[in-house]
Amino acid sequence: MPALKADIITQLKKDILALQGFKPLVHAEQKIDLGTINHSFPNAQFPVGTNHEFICNNKESLTASSGFIAGILSALLEKGGAAIWISSYQVVFPPALVSFGIEPSQIIFIHLRNQKEVLWAMEEALKCEGLTAVIGEVSCVDLTTSRRLQLASEQSRVTGFILRNQPRQLQTTACVCRWQINHLPSDTADGLPGVGFPRWNVELLKVRNGKPGAWQLEWSDGRFNEVIKKYSSAIEEHKQAV
Repeated sequence: MPALKADIITQLKKDILALQGFKPLVHAEQKIDLGTINHSFPNAQFPVGTNHEFICNNKESLTASSGFIAGILSALLEKGGAAIWISSYQVVFPPALVSFGIEPSQIIFIHLRNQKEVLWAMEEALKCEGLTAVIGEVSCVDLTTSRRLQLASEQSRVTGFILRNQPRQLQTTACVCRWQINHLPSDTADGLPGVGFPRWNVELLKVRNGKPGAWQLEWSDGRFNEVIKKYSSAIEEHKQAV
């Protein structure tokens, strides 16, 4: 009997998540491996077919968030497909996407004059079932607009990424996840001079029916990997030396 109750509760949780827009992955290629971060999501799966909000307080954070999103797009576009990146000005250098396993031709860049046009274009793009993902760069998005974007994603199963560039205030939105990404110093093998793999301090500030948290990730070997503790030790040694 206890086992039967547990099964019923588990199924009820899955039904509730489905009603809230969390649907089981239809294709295996949609699975996004973020390591231990995946345990913070409902069903331990990165939410696809929904909207993710990234808070970028400065240009450095915007660049870091763009790189982190590129890593996610690498998995989403692995089996083909296309994405649209909408902004008022282009921050991403298309040839650099190759380092994340993305062909630049898989992303269509659209430059519009103002935020209103960006939001309109993003909503229309999210309705297109032929796309895999849509990225939009804006500073402000209100609750009503975010609900329309979320509804469009749930109906088309297209994953949306909203880059909030230097927002004046953090309004409540209908986005399933709210992230904040910042750069971390890279490290080279054996301490040799040069530039290492990109690293980020990843904060999941909010996730519907999940657990927020913070992690340090590195993009290497074509995937996200957790930064080894050597980085934290180096910081402590630097502090003591100072």
